[in-house]
Amino acid sequence: MELRGYFLHALPMVLLLIGGCMPAQTDDSFSHGNEVQVAPYGSWQSPLSATDVFEQVDEIDDLQSIGNAIYFSEVSGSAQGKVGIKRLIERNIVTQVVSPEFNVKSRVHEYGGAAFLGLGKSLFVTKKQDQLFYRIAPNQEPFPLTPNGTRHADCVPFSRGSRIICVREDHRVGAEPKASLVALNLNYAGEGETLVSGHDFISTPVISPDNAQLAWVTWEHPYMPWDNSVLWLGDLDRKGQLSNIRRINTPKDSSVTQPLFSPDGKLYVISDLNNWWNIYRVSAKGQLQRVLTKNADFAAPDWRLGNHNYAFEDANTVIASYIQGSQAALVRVRLDTGITESLAVDFAEIYQVVKGGDGVYFIGAKSTPEKGIYRVVGRGTELVYAPALVKLDPNYISRSRSIAFATGKNEQAYGYYYEPHNPNYVPLHDTRPPLIVMIHGGPTARASRAYRSEVQYWTTRGFAVLDLNFRGSSGFGRAYRQSLYGKWGESDVEDAVNAAKYLVTKGWVDANKLAIRGVSAAGLTVMSSLAFYDVFHAGVSYEGISDFEQLAKGTHKFESGYLEQLVGPYPENKARYRQLSPLNHLDGLNEPLLIFQSLRNSIVPAAQSQLIYEALKEKGVPTAYITYGDENNGGRTPTQKALGLETELVFYGKIFKFTPAGELPKLTLDNEPVLGSK
Repeated sequence: MELRGYFLHALPMVLLLIGGCMPAQTDDSFSHGNEVQVAPYGSWQSPLSATDVFEQVDEIDDLQSIGNAIYFSEVSGSAQGKVGIKRLIERNIVTQVVSPEFNVKSRVHEYGGAAFLGLGKSLFVTKKQDQLFYRIAPNQEPFPLTPNGTRHADCVPFSRGSRIICVREDHRVGAEPKASLVALNLNYAGEGETLVSGHDFISTPVISPDNAQLAWVTWEHPYMPWDNSVLWLGDLDRKGQLSNIRRINTPKDSSVTQPLFSPDGKLYVISDLNNWWNIYRVSAKGQLQRVLTKNADFAAPDWRLGNHNYAFEDANTVIASYIQGSQAALVRVRLDTGITESLAVDFAEIYQVVKGGDGVYFIGAKSTPEKGIYRVVGRGTELVYAPALVKLDPNYISRSRSIAFATGKNEQAYGYYYEPHNPNYVPLHDTRPPLIVMIHGGPTARASRAYRSEVQYWTTRGFAVLDLNFRGSSGFGRAYRQSLYGKWGESDVEDAVNAAKYLVTKGWVDANKLAIRGVSAAGLTVMSSLAFYDVFHAGVSYEGISDFEQLAKGTHKFESGYLEQLVGPYPENKARYRQLSPLNHLDGLNEPLLIFQSLRNSIVPAAQSQLIYEALKEKGVPTAYITYGDENNGGRTPTQKALGLETELVFYGKIFKFTPAGELPKLTLDNEPVLGSK
């Protein structure tokens, strides 16, 4: 760890991969009729409210092709984050088929995904409130098919047996829920028939076009699906009985994901055998044969079920999405010749690639506010559905700038930098903006170039923002993703600190106004950055982890072995767990910390926040602890998220000595008088 105060005296040499002085955005927006005002950074009046950011926005989730229609789940901002299902036909006709009030969401692996299946005129969906799996048929009341205490998702139809094959997580017996693949009757409630069991985790069942084969993926503790996972194949008879189960030959130190049969019955899968998640064909002898070699990731970590990054346009053509650094794109691959064709190169995010009745569809987002469901048309794409999104005048939008900087031992980390931008204001002379370093969750997730109103909320008010891809982030290959293993709470923290230093060295931000924020796993990075370094001047933690030991003793099944990868086996490494926990290093945690916490969070218990809050309050550090009552991680309603954003703004105003614009909630910090002495 770095000597405290060192930052103020000797900034380390950093790799300057983007040159020049502070980037400038120029436009004609000063002629909009508004008088340009001189005002401190952070105090600018923004056209984007916190309500705009969360309550006026819908998010598209799972995408599925059913007959001649595309069905998709949609998170409704106006319905406080509840999830309904819509149907898209003829490329532009959209109808609501399941109301958001039903609230479709599975909690398999806690994070859910793939919570519905369409079959004929019926839908089969998991209801969030009770986790029962319902049949919703025309002119009938929703009918539950599954027992209490079970969760179902990632289902596929088996037409020969008039059944559905689903991933089941059974919470009725034992200390840990049991995973299985089960076949459910379409018409009757019951236990169903167990097809596969005996594994810690099971996902992604897919059935061949002739209904003769079933493929699926498994993994075991302590690994995550993106560490070491296994592809299986079995034969199905007419009654749906499974036999001749065999394991596809893959090395232990690799992952497989998204098995998919081609229209002519060949099995494909995505694997990171060569460091990158590339597409492979499974040979008749069970060997993986690479279809396309590209230093890019054609998949994302399976935090949730139902990811789809490729689809068959026809038996000889695959359309696949990938991430390569900051670039998201589609590629068309001719399987017989290996010839590739680039498609949709102007996107920042592409996911849920599925084959529809009239082409391949996907969900896409750009660095501008445009996002929605798209269809591939020749070498281009067309937008066929756009969810609700508050449109910000382009003149107010801060565009991201990719950065790379030196960190660790001759290593690099990456991020997207957004400068403050509001055509109605200029800052005070010879000042630099405050910086907010945003840390993504996971920690095996990633920052993205996709337009986010949450970022623009800050930049239009006069903040600079850095969205950080620290070591361990996905989208840069397996080696980068696993470079955090054994070093969580160290490498990510070091990268956050070095990112802030890099921007200070460039002259883009104020060295005395550096803040860091994050949710869940990212909350650990926030608190550790404050505890172990003397660089950031404020932190904001949502559902943050403060104590590794508590987490090791009491987290949910899906992540119960994750700490063994990220930190080391427990209790053998008890001393290291304590060494890395910010709760045990309050001597170094002296900067103001704002804490938000759900009291019913099943992933990061409230005690993680409560303990560090009480300790900081007792120590005399300016702090506040704000709670709400939703039941799980990420479960804050849009209203609660908007209130949190406004409260953050008030918090930064107190710390960085500016008066935010607009009507904002009151915030009283414990030990607030200390701020006057700084």
